[in-house]
Amino acid sequence: MLLELRGVSSYYGQIQALKEVSLHVNAGEIVALIGANGAGKTTLLNTISGLLQPREGTIWFAGRNISRLSPAQIVSLGISHVPEHRQIFGTMTVYDNLLLGAYHRYRRDGKQAVLRDMEWVFEIFPVLRERREQLAGTMSGGEQQMLAVARGLMARPRLMLLDEPSLGLAPLIVRELFRVVAELREEGQTILLVEQNARAALRLADRGYVLENGRIALEGTAESLLHNSDVQMAYLGGRRTAVSP
Repeated sequence: MLLELRGVSSYYGQIQALKEVSLHVNAGEIVALIGANGAGKTTLLNTISGLLQPREGTIWFAGRNISRLSPAQIVSLGISHVPEHRQIFGTMTVYDNLLLGAYHRYRRDGKQAVLRDMEWVFEIFPVLRERREQLAGTMSGGEQQMLAVARGLMARPRLMLLDEPSLGLAPLIVRELFRVVAELREEGQTILLVEQNARAALRLADRGYVLENGRIALEGTAESLLHNSDVQMAYLGGRRTAVSP
């Protein structure tokens, strides 16, 4: 497996946000993480990417314990985090935002490799080629989300962490983003996806986990979770209740 969390607990001060979370992601698959607001989904991604260090448990990536590494070290190992609300640099151009996504690769891979990857992400998101000299903060929300994903891809990650990529976007843009995510999986990209649209996420994913109150309440194949009556009632259109482990 590419990523494994073993009994991970994370805190904000004295408040426990994650409670002995264990999960794994195999190379080449999409794993969906669903749950209500405040369940700990973003905290889990922040813990993996080093923005928040676990107080208990360990995180393993490609056979290495990364639990105490800095975010910069974790990025250099091959984990790219596309955060909630995009967090692009609005006063910089699209081109410069993309270059920043590859900042750690210049010494290792060289400028030409980075520029080739720039062309690659422009093929995935043609609108970014058109906007390359535009200030990122002046683009639409959908275009900014595309930029955030493209910036993550510029790191050439082995694992992408996508946090609520469809949040606040029009349905047409959401379909386009999910199409891109599906194509990335076909190219071998591994993705851990946190998504408010549980049905769309599970239709896209290979496997999934349900997070409730900082704990893993349920896990299984995406197909089994789609047809689980508790998941259907809680997240797929019924009334919101806790799911049974």
